[in-house]
Formats: sequence, structure tokens, C-alpha cells
Amino acid sequence: MNNDYLLLTPGPLSTSNTVKEAMLKDWCTWDDDYNLDIVQAIRSELCSLATSSTEYTATLMQGSGTSSVESAIGTLIPNGGKLLVINNGAYGARIIEIAQYLKIACTALNYAETQQPDIKDVEQALLSDPTITHVAMVHCETTTGILNPAKEIAAVVNKHKKVMILDAMSSFGGIPFDIADWQVDVLISSANKCIQGVPGFGFVIAKKALMHNAKDNARSLSLDLYAQWQTMEQNQGKWRFTSPTHVVRAFAQALTELKQEGGISARYQRYAKNQALLVKGMQALGFKALLPIELQSPIITSFYSPNSPEYDFKRFYQKLKSLGFVIYPGKVSNADCFRIGNIGEVTPQDITQLLEAVAQAKYW
Repeated sequence: MNNDYLLLTPGPLSTSNTVKEAMLKDWCTWDDDYNLDIVQAIRSELCSLATSSTEYTATLMQGSGTSSVESAIGTLIPNGGKLLVINNGAYGARIIEIAQYLKIACTALNYAETQQPDIKDVEQALLSDPTITHVAMVHCETTTGILNPAKEIAAVVNKHKKVMILDAMSSFGGIPFDIADWQVDVLISSANKCIQGVPGFGFVIAKKALMHNAKDNARSLSLDLYAQWQTMEQNQGKWRFTSPTHVVRAFAQALTELKQEGGISARYQRYAKNQALLVKGMQALGFKALLPIELQSPIITSFYSPNSPEYDFKRFYQKLKSLGFVIYPGKVSNADCFRIGNIGEVTPQDITQLLEAVAQAKYW
């Protein structure tokens, strides 16, 4: 790739040359060759990737992944609704902050960043507070790389007839699951994660019945998910406001390349192979993973910083960057860590070369 370094981060991530090349053409947001052939095709393909059920609809939303999370929280929860957030990391905490900004009644089950949520706690929270109407959680918390038990928690939420909102920002497209089978009502993700597109928009895949009932709920003009959905439905893929055309076209190419790779299952196998090779190699170099293997996702891995007075993350980072690899600083509040992503246009051969670079960059 024509890059000075490989991005080993949770997104934005390294993309293929062909995804980047897809952005070299300009598109008109009024033409059918953009709205029908690209936007509507993307909406349909996203639903097919998410589930075999026909109960769902996809809406694309300009901005970062957080914009799509905020649009879903701010539109799908009506006035008088109450949100339970299951939080074990920075992105669960961000959902709480969104609810607070939007003045949505909110309660939280808070866990340590290295701890999976307890399903019994969720059950008890729903039993003790019948005013809760919606439950939100993050599937893969890239704070640490932990994979949360979304299917099991969604089953409890469904049993109590609440709406389950899953932030699958860093898992959708990279981990196989069916949201109807998991009883997830709303899934949120972004273009620049496991589908391997570029930043600029996110998307919400939700039950059609929920979308139909969301009129006049929105607390924001530009993040009104219902209005965006209605405009796309009634105008064959037209966006309410300026569409990020180049990014959308790149995403369409990324979806084609996902299919060419063999779909989500094949991509998951590559990511999992990357992650297993990474952990084994890093351990051989003296690094210890933060999480036990049973809690670890194939998306991103946290490692404890070396226990050496000479170690400095910025110096280590700059050395690796000069060798062609960019990693991520740590985000865990009670542990000194750094993180290495396994997703994007990254192969096991890239991981092997990274490990050689890490061995060379160990100046301490």
C-alpha cells in the first residue's frame, strides 16, 4: 500500500488500495446511479449481513460512529423512556454521557474494564426498575479488547420486553452473528471498522416497527434518525443533508471485497489468526496480554507496558512508526497498557513483520 505505515488500531484502519481508489471519482447526490445503485444497495447488503430476517432496515448517518450512536439513542428512546447502560469501558461510558446530554433518564450497571457484565445483574436491574424501557451495551469494548456476552444479555432484555440496543461498532463485519437470532432490536456500527471502509459515516440497523414508532422523538435536527430513514425510504437512498459521497463509494467497494474474501466468517478467521499470532509472538518477546484468552476479542489486544524504568510509550511508538507500524496507546484506567489492533487490511504476514519490528524497537 502507498502508506508510510500500517495502522494497527481499532479504526480508522488500513484499507486496500482499491477501497482508496474508489474515492477518485465524484458523484452527484441526486442521480440514481448514486442513490439507487450505491446507497440503496449498501442499505440492503447491510441488512443481509446482519440477519436473515426481513424485519430490519438500515439507515446511514453522516459523521463518526458516535454520531450514529447518538442518533439512535436520541431518536429511538421516546420522551418518558429510561435507558439502562451496561458499562465496562470508555464506549459504554460514552453512551451514558450521550443520555445525560440529551436529558434521557438513565441508569447504569458499571463494571471494571477487565470484567464481563454479569447476566444476573442485568436481570435484577430490570426486575427492580420496571420504568426501564431500553438497554444499551457495547459488544466489543476496544478500551481493552474485551468481548461482552451480547447474545445472553439480549435474551434477558427480550424476556422482560425491553428494547435491546447493541453498539457493535468494532465487531460487526468481523464476528459472525445474526441480530434476529440474538434478539437484538438495534445494531449500530461504522464504515471504518470491520467492513474496512474509511471514516465519514455510520449506520443503524433496527427493526422496522421501532423506526415507524420513532417519529418526533429526536432531540437533534441533524441526528434525527427517523427523518433520515424516511428520506432514504421515500427518495430511494437520498440523504437529508450532504452525503459523504466519496466515503460511501469506498464503502461499497469495501463490501464487495468482504464478499470476495468469503464473507464475515472468512474475515473473522483472518482476524482471529492475526490475534493468536500476535499474542503468541508478543509473549515470546516478554509482553503480557491484559485479558485472559476467554475474554479476548479478535479485534484489538491490550498488553501491559514493560516493567522497566527506561520504557516510554512515545519513544517505543515512534520507533515502531519509523519501522512501518502504528499502534495505539492504552485506555485502561487502572493499568499501564498499550493496544495493538488486528483488523483492517492486515494479514498474518503483516503480524509476523510487526513482531520483528517490535523486537527491533525494544530499546530498554
